[in-house]
Parts: sequence; C-alpha cells; structure tokens
Amino acid sequence: MKGNLEMSETDKEVDVLSGVETTGHSWDGIKELNNPLPRWWLYIWYGTIFWAILYMIAMPALPSLPGMGSRNTPGVLGMSDRDAVAESVASLHAERSAASAQLLDASLQDIQNNLDLQQFAMAMGESAFGDNCATCHGSGGRGAKGYPMLADDVWLWDGTLDGIEQTLRHGIRHEEDPDTRFSAMPAFGRDGLLTSAQIDDLVQYVLSVSGHEANAAAVARGDELFLTNCASCHGMDAEGSRDVGAPNLTDADWLYGSDPEDIRATITNARNSHMPAWQGRLDDATIKALAVYVHSLGGGE
Repeated sequence: MKGNLEMSETDKEVDVLSGVETTGHSWDGIKELNNPLPRWWLYIWYGTIFWAILYMIAMPALPSLPGMGSRNTPGVLGMSDRDAVAESVASLHAERSAASAQLLDASLQDIQNNLDLQQFAMAMGESAFGDNCATCHGSGGRGAKGYPMLADDVWLWDGTLDGIEQTLRHGIRHEEDPDTRFSAMPAFGRDGLLTSAQIDDLVQYVLSVSGHEANAAAVARGDELFLTNCASCHGMDAEGSRDVGAPNLTDADWLYGSDPEDIRATITNARNSHMPAWQGRLDDATIKALAVYVHSLGGGE
C-alpha cells in the first residue's frame, strides 16, 4: 500500500477513500479513478453511432467505394446538394431571364415609369455597378480624383437616361469603338504650345472664373490666352460644352483638383481619361439596368 492506495486481490490498485479501482497510470504522482461512464452518456453515444449508420445508408456520405469511380455513395434517398444548388441556380436564371426580357422590350423611359421594372433594374444595376464600375467610380458612385462623381448633377457629356446608356455602351475615348465619345485636350506645356509663363497666367484666369482669389494682372493676360486657346471647347464664358465633354470651369466641381498645382498640371500635360465601352462585355439588359441605376444616384436629368 502506498498513500491512500492499496493492492486488491487481482493486483489492481484500489483507492482507499472511494474504494474504486484506478486506471493504473500515473501522471506526476496523480492516478485516475476508473469510474464507469454515466449511463445517460453511453445512451447518447450509442444513439449517435446508430444515427450515423442510418445517415450513411440514407444520404450521400462516403466519397467513393471501389468500383464507383469518382462518385460518392448516393444514399437510398438519392439526395444531392450539388443537384439542389444547380436547380436553384437554374430557377434563378429563368426568373432573371424573364425579367431581363422585359427590360429588353421596354424603353428606358418605360422602365423608369413601371415600378416593378424599375425595382428589378435598380437591383440588377446596383449589382452590376459593384462588379464593374465601383472600382473607379467608388461605392454609390461617389467618385475620386480623376474619376467622376455620378451622385451629383454635374455631367461632362449627358445625364439623361439615353445619354448615360450611350456612354455605357460606347465608352469615352475607347478607340476600338467608332461610336465612342471622344475629345482631346491639348497638352499645352508638354507639346510647347504655351510657355511656362503663359500657363501661369492661364492658371490665374481659371482660378478667377471659379471664384478663387487670383492675381489681377495675370488674369488679364490669361483672359486673352483663354479666348485664343481654350474657348473653342470650354466656351467664351468658360461654362464648358457637353458636345465635346469640356467641363464647366466656373463651378466648384473639380475632377482633378482646384489647387494651382493641379490646374497647372492639367494645362501642361492635358487630362484625357479613358472609360471602356461595355457593349460586348455586358448584355443589353445589364447595360439598361446600369443606366437606370446610375440615373437614380442623384444627378440624373
């Protein structure tokens, strides 16, 4: 006997205090009592084994058996999660195809005036926008430096439903599409069209027409330069022209920044951004849905 343990007739150690055999193993001088498992626990354990056997018979359970190739055991119920998912996807595609067909048959104005079609187009357009447009224009069309905000009422080209659809279909400066919206601002500094001093004067003029503080003498010189070099696109009053995508220089909306350094960089090197043509990449129904969604963001005309 050692401590509270004594040897039984069968040479098994028995705890003196509880009268229960030990497992015979010792961990740092501590020995475990060899108590039987509770009945309730055993019943649950046996039940799980029984349930597992039934499940393997009824449902697909084993990855494969000899002679079955790469197939799993089908189970007597013949159920398949893969088939169920395929059926659900096919059903969803059928529903969307029916709704998409309605979009194709309706004009953008009809979609806008039909609540059911509008709601479907909005949901479809929002999803397509997140997948294809948000990378540049941001979530919800909030835009970023160099990428137009679509949630305001400032449009370089056309903010109507038809105009937005045209931009989506053919892009901007997308040379592979003959119907793309196209304009090109000269790089006045890089190409030597204006001197550095003349560009400085133009910067002051642009600042003045947009309501910023500017040097009066430079503004006077810049006025003449603007009329000679810029007014053909931006207009005599500097309010821009949608025919050529020339921005309004008199408002507070700036695509590339309103700091003198930003304006100087624009005049020197030009800003001729590119938007891809989505026709051929997206189907017609998706393009229509995108037009409706973009139009709804806050600046549609």
